[in-house]
Amino acid sequence: MIILGIDPGLAIVGYGVISVERGNSSVVDYGVINTPKELKVPQRLKLIYEGMNALLDKYKPDSIALEELFFNTNTTTGINVAQARGVILLACMNKCNNLFEYTPLQVKQAMTGYGKAEKKQIQYMVTKMLKLSKPPKPDDAADALALALTHAQSARLGGLFRI
Repeated sequence: MIILGIDPGLAIVGYGVISVERGNSSVVDYGVINTPKELKVPQRLKLIYEGMNALLDKYKPDSIALEELFFNTNTTTGINVAQARGVILLACMNKCNNLFEYTPLQVKQAMTGYGKAEKKQIQYMVTKMLKLSKPPKPDDAADALALALTHAQSARLGGLFRI
């Protein structure tokens, strides 16, 4: 099974692709879709949409794990990320009906057993679980791999959070 994890953003969209066979997960690819800050939001959204379509066409995931939005205090940034997430959702739903959402808390619990784990702890577990020689960079890609691994664990346990 191929799982695509996505960490949404406007400036950077992290993605991580894993293969899961007989309970073992391995990395297929990971990286980011970057959008230049000089561009207007609609142009950036178009780049994200095109980048997502390219990823979906290349890897043809069986399932997609997407991080749910978490708003802190900066609503302007949150609105832009929400727009980017909408474009990502559209691209994903056009290509794969198996779309699942996970909160940051769910990812932290799945990866470390502790809902308040720090980013370094998540990166450490991603590195160990995928048998990588070093933590994936940038952080957005590591977060996307953590989402994919969370889905792989959730699918094994039967607790799926489908959109």
